[in-house]
Amino acid sequence: MADALPSSAAGEQAPVRAPVVREISKSDLKNALIYGWNDFKAAPQFGLLFGLLYASGGWSIILLATVSGFYYLAYPLAAGFALIAPFVAAGLYEVSRRLELRLPLGWGEVIEAIKGGGRRDLGWMALVTTFTFFIWIDIAIFLYAMFFGMKAPGPWVLMTDILTTSNGLMFFVTGNVIGAMIAFAVFSLTVVSFPLLLDRDVDFVTAMITSIRAVKLNLVCMIYWALTIAALTAVSLLTGLLGLVVVLPWLGHASWHMYRFAVVAEAGGETREHLSR
Repeated sequence: MADALPSSAAGEQAPVRAPVVREISKSDLKNALIYGWNDFKAAPQFGLLFGLLYASGGWSIILLATVSGFYYLAYPLAAGFALIAPFVAAGLYEVSRRLELRLPLGWGEVIEAIKGGGRRDLGWMALVTTFTFFIWIDIAIFLYAMFFGMKAPGPWVLMTDILTTSNGLMFFVTGNVIGAMIAFAVFSLTVVSFPLLLDRDVDFVTAMITSIRAVKLNLVCMIYWALTIAALTAVSLLTGLLGLVVVLPWLGHASWHMYRFAVVAEAGGETREHLSR
């Protein structure tokens, strides 16, 4: 990575140095989950509330789709809702940051930090993920129309068709493959960017570029991390989203530590745990 260029005039403020990414190992993935679970246990009131709000949002969206007759969107809505989880978990990143630095931890401090992140382009990152979520749903509607037309045979008939017919199985496989590609693209943009925006005064473009660079440098480990998130999210879906009450805060705290492993801290900001390998 190129260093920031020197100032061209005396007294002019030098450009901010771009965040430096580093290689991580599979042991860092395990440690991130361990540290994340410890943070959850240390301040469960934050995690449980954010997890319950997130699960409630998922239930509301699925219920709205069902009563509106778009029950065939229930699965893509539930799966795609995970795309906006990094924004919902912003408060959890701040909780982990404060626990790490032993700073005062209260609702006022957490909310103020999120507002400050908004001034540092956190809102733009939320817009990116929300826009992707709508693209996800548009693709789901297109695929359904391509394989089944615009007919609505009923939820049980549709489920039977998907599980027992070649057309239905092809629809299921195609939808999940395309969904996985979109999900990994969003993962690459957000795995580092959201916590980075809360931690440092950078713009959202720099944050996204840093996230992509971290994924590119650690492709194998990041694929494992993405699969871990997908597996825990899938378990939550099987519980009717109830598992998200615990899984979201756990992964939210763990994602903060993954960021700290993947991005070199500013001078004086490294911790013993994140330096250890």
